[in-house]
Amino acid sequence: MPRKGSDPHLKDQDLYERLREEGDSKEKAARISNAAAEGRSSVGRSGGEAESYEERTVPDLKERAKELGLSGYSKLNKKELINSLRNH
Repeated sequence: MPRKGSDPHLKDQDLYERLREEGDSKEKAARISNAAAEGRSSVGRSGGEAESYEERTVPDLKERAKELGLSGYSKLNKKELINSLRNH
């Protein structure tokens, strides 16, 4: 039975709350807490192979913004796109 004030869409409410307290966005905390419930051994590992936003082209950054469902990114310059992606 879910506890009072919990979100039934979250698979690990305690982890979600801990991540939010650490400053993660609601979206990021939800993704991590739900993924963790599926298999904790693969969640949150450092050292991924993705290139940094600074190394990507503006069209690549806009595509990533689109994938994340962000809006208003079409007129942003590279620095603004990176900031928007990091802080969504």
